[in-house]
Amino acid sequence: MGKLRKSRKFAKVKRKIRKQDRRIATEEKDKKEKKRKKTKSLVRNLPQVSSSMFFAYNESLGPPYRVILDTNFIYFSARNRLDITTGLFDLLMAKTIVYITDCVVGELEKLGPKFKVALKVSKDPRFKRLTCNCNGYADDCLCTTVTNFKCYMIATCDRNLKRRIRKIPGVPIVSIKHHQFIVERLPL
Repeated sequence: MGKLRKSRKFAKVKRKIRKQDRRIATEEKDKKEKKRKKTKSLVRNLPQVSSSMFFAYNESLGPPYRVILDTNFIYFSARNRLDITTGLFDLLMAKTIVYITDCVVGELEKLGPKFKVALKVSKDPRFKRLTCNCNGYADDCLCTTVTNFKCYMIATCDRNLKRRIRKIPGVPIVSIKHHQFIVERLPL
C-alpha cells in the first residue's frame, strides 16, 4: 500500500494579502488626500516676536551676558581642558554670568562615570542654578527658557539643539571649535 495523500482544504489555508494589493493602495491614497486637505485648511502659526527684538537685533542682550550651559558643552570643555568662566569672559570681553538648569545637572548624573569630570565642573560655585519645572529633558527645557526670556545665550555643541535654537530669533549660540570658544549671531 502506498502513502495516503492528503490534500489541503481551502478553508484551512490562511491567505495573506500582499503589500502590493490594490485594495491597500487605495486606502493609503485616501488617507494621504485627507491629510493634504487638513494641512491646506490650517493656517500657519508663527510665534509672536518679543518686544525686545527691534529690527532683528535683540536689545535684551547686554554686558553682563547670561549664558546657559548644556550637558555636552560642559563635557567638551572639560575634555579640552578649557575653563568655562575665563573662556567666556575672554570671548565676550565682558562680565558673564553662567547658569545651569536642574535638567542639565540631572542629565549629567544619569550619564554615569564617563561624565564624572563634567559633573564636578557643573558643581562649581561660580555657576548659578536655574530651577525649572519641566519633564527632565534638557534640550526642551533650554528651548522653552530661551523663548520665554530673550536675555540668555545658549552654550552647546549639540547639532540638533543648535538647529532648534537657530529658529528662535535673537538667541546667540556659544560652541567649541578648534579648542576655543566661538559665538554665533552676536552683533558686537
